[in-house]
Amino acid sequence: MRNWVFVGAPSSAGAHHAGQELAPAALRAAGLIERLRAAGVPVADGGDLPVTAFEPGVPPYRNLTAVVRVASALRDRVAAVLADGGMPLIAGGDCTLTLGAVAAFGRDVRLVYEDGDMDLGWLGDAEAHRSGILDSTGIGHLLGAGAPELTGLSGTVPLIDPARLTLIGGDPRETSDEGREYLKERGVTFQEGPVLAADPAGAARWALSVVNADRGPLLVHFDVDVIDSGDLPLGNFPHYDSGVTADQAFACLRELCAHPALSGLILTEVNPTHDPSGHVLARYVDGLVAALAP
Repeated sequence: MRNWVFVGAPSSAGAHHAGQELAPAALRAAGLIERLRAAGVPVADGGDLPVTAFEPGVPPYRNLTAVVRVASALRDRVAAVLADGGMPLIAGGDCTLTLGAVAAFGRDVRLVYEDGDMDLGWLGDAEAHRSGILDSTGIGHLLGAGAPELTGLSGTVPLIDPARLTLIGGDPRETSDEGREYLKERGVTFQEGPVLAADPAGAARWALSVVNADRGPLLVHFDVDVIDSGDLPLGNFPHYDSGVTADQAFACLRELCAHPALSGLILTEVNPTHDPSGHVLARYVDGLVAALAP
């Protein structure tokens, strides 16, 4: 069994507002590492990248310099973990972190993106185009559309073979038909929130099959906003009445993480300021431990 290496990426550089940069410290304080070890999951604490907090910035790409700096630093840190034979457990931070992680893994990676948004940015969401928030553009950048400083993080564009990428759990209200067509035209598969809610394990198995997870390293992106904010109000960008419960989202994650090709996990969008008592974060940690425990 390979060891996990906890890598904190305390950044809200690409986000809508501050708060996500507090997540790695909050997860440590909530006992995530100790809970995983007690559950039989070997994990070392690899420390944190420098804290990079939200700044307002200006369109078309808000805070691009900071986002590129963080993604590049994470790319290099993940590459070092992989070279040492470890599996990165990345605690963010906003969704632009996944660009750096994918760049570290290289083109052979298979990425399952469990998220409440499809993160196509201006390709599928006019509001994202106006706002310039990079957090909502991760998939677009993975596919080669957007700022060259991000699309070229690995030296190869696109960052990932579209056939090795699949999305699961997107809130149908947050995606346009144009965005769906964009994905279909490029051969990117997806299942939206109602499919995940109806059969979490089945949705995960389908996702693993379409990316041919058996044939390369598997990276899983888990955004807490895939969960209905009425059930677990922890996501930086809320999704109320999405219909996906915490139990369903974590059941899907558990099925994904049980795959023998699993090589890394990215946790994004946790904003501890939404949970002053710490009770919601404790439920989140419970779900993660259950998903990763053997």
